[in-house]
Amino acid sequence: MKIGIIGSGNVGGTLGKAFARIGHEVTFGFRSVDDPQAEALLAQAGNSAKIGTLAQAAEAGSVVVLATPWEAAEEVLTSTGDLAGKILIDATNPLLPGVAGLAIGTTTSAGEMVARWAKGARVVKAFNTIGFNIMADTGFPDGKPALFYCGDDAEAKSVVGGLARELGFDALDAGPLTQCRVLEPFALLWISLAMKYGYGRDIAFQFMRRPATAK
Repeated sequence: MKIGIIGSGNVGGTLGKAFARIGHEVTFGFRSVDDPQAEALLAQAGNSAKIGTLAQAAEAGSVVVLATPWEAAEEVLTSTGDLAGKILIDATNPLLPGVAGLAIGTTTSAGEMVARWAKGARVVKAFNTIGFNIMADTGFPDGKPALFYCGDDAEAKSVVGGLARELGFDALDAGPLTQCRVLEPFALLWISLAMKYGYGRDIAFQFMRRPATAK
């Protein structure tokens, strides 16, 4: 599968490297291909990866990952060209400075705004509720970490769920794109526990199941 990465920092860089290592064709997008980070990222990703501009990464991927800081998302999306028909994985979170809360929520969400900015893209919210270090290594002694995703396009969600499972997640369809309104606050819970309240980054949530009890 051809995957474009828009935003090649911690989240985008980690996901891109992970996808490249399992055989997907990854294009990392940079504002400038001369960015010093680009060469180092390419060396770590291996032969299945290449470097391009943001527009080239968006054009190359049938799946495109948006992993920019929230404040840059609109400008980046409007400068990357036509994303109509592409599966757009929105991994952003609309965080306030200092993890003080979310900049938007309740009646809309970052995922819904991304869908408005990227006209015609098949937006799936995913990879926003867990840290990049867990994306790099999903191994836990007690089972697979949960990874929730949501969107309005069933085929796009199936593709994204499959990619998450390839990385070792227990991938869980959380419903339509409006579910971003609960997944983004859920992401804030992970971030605040990891970064502010002493639990550290090596944490994940698990989704437990048991057979239904007959009444």
